[in-house]
Amino acid sequence: MKWTSILAIYFLFWVMSAFLLLPFGVETHDEAGIPKIPGQADSAPANFRPGRLALRATLLSAVLCGLYVANYIYGWIEPDDINIFGQPPGYEDASN
Repeated sequence: MKWTSILAIYFLFWVMSAFLLLPFGVETHDEAGIPKIPGQADSAPANFRPGRLALRATLLSAVLCGLYVANYIYGWIEPDDINIFGQPPGYEDASN
């Protein structure tokens, strides 16, 4: 696998991880006991820290990308391993 492919897969894992981790550790102003600004949404976060989110997403995506590349190299799980329905009807006849 080329390093550019690994970098692209890492970026996809990073975006997925960032969206996955976005709601964790965030409190609203009501939960934190901080007064709201007039017109502010009730769901607006009071303690959003994008740097911490980026660090967590970086670590999680590094682990996930590492597992993906290791699986690509060593072939632990292949497409035939996750095919729960078996071969489609007439699949053996199509090879003749």
